[in-house]
Amino acid sequence: MAVDQGVSHSPSLYRKVAEDIKAAIAAGGYAAGTRLPSESELAERYSVSRGTIRQAFAALRADGVIASRRGARRVVIGGPRVQSFGELLSFSRWARAMGEVPSGRVIAMRRRPAKPLEAERLAIPAGSPIYHLVRVRLLSGRPVMIERGAYPDPVGALVAGMDLETGSITERLEELGIVFTDAEHVIDAVPASAEDARLLGMSPRVPMLRERRLTTDLAGVPVEWSDDRYLGSAVAFSALSRTRAHRGESGGRPPGRTESASDKGLK
Repeated sequence: MAVDQGVSHSPSLYRKVAEDIKAAIAAGGYAAGTRLPSESELAERYSVSRGTIRQAFAALRADGVIASRRGARRVVIGGPRVQSFGELLSFSRWARAMGEVPSGRVIAMRRRPAKPLEAERLAIPAGSPIYHLVRVRLLSGRPVMIERGAYPDPVGALVAGMDLETGSITERLEELGIVFTDAEHVIDAVPASAEDARLLGMSPRVPMLRERRLTTDLAGVPVEWSDDRYLGSAVAFSALSRTRAHRGESGGRPPGRTESASDKGLK
C-alpha cells in the first residue's frame, strides 16, 4: 500500500483513478449527496499514493463531479454530465469515462465544396472540397448532441470510410497517424432549430449549448471544424485554467483554449 504525501509522476495513473470513480458514480455506486471514501481508503484500494488520489479528486472537482472543503470528505454532486476542457477528449472517451456507452446515428456524410467560413477555419482555398458530417451522438442510447463537422479532403476521405455508428473518429484517426492535438472552443447558447428539434426529439426554440471547435494536429494544421449542439439538460462544460512554462511540460495532450462567446468549436 502506498500512503506517501507526494504527487504522482504518472498523469495517466490519477486519470485512471478519476475515470474509475466517475464510472462508479454513473453506475449508482455513489449517489448524489453521498461522501466518497477517504484519501487513505482509496489509496489502499488502488495501491497508489495519497498524492495520486488528491490529483484524481482535483480532476473530479474540475469536472463538476464532486465538491469538497478542507478537512471534509468529497461529496458527489448530482446534475448533467460535465465535459471538461482541461484535456482534449473525444466524445467517446469522455462518455466511457462517465460510465456511458457512446454511439452515433449518421444523418448525412457528403463531399462538397467548402463554404466561406469552413474554408477560412480550415485554412484552405475557398471552394476546396471537404467532407461534411452530420451525426447525432448518443449516451447509452439517449440522443444528447448533434455534430456537424467539416474535414479537409484528405482527412475527410478517411473519416468517410469509418464505422461512424459505433466507432470514434478521433481514436481511428490516431491509429492512422493523425492526432487531434489542440483545440479552440467557443461556447454559447442558441435556440434549437427545426432540424435540431427533429433530430433530438425536442421542441423548437429550446435553448441548446453550442460548441464551435477548431481542432489542429501536431503541426498546427486544421483537421476539423465542428459545430456541436448539446441538450442543455444533459451536458455541462467546465474549464481548468493553468499556466504552462512550455508546451509538453506535463504528460497527456495540451489543454484546449476555452473562450466565452463574448471574448471574440472528442468525435
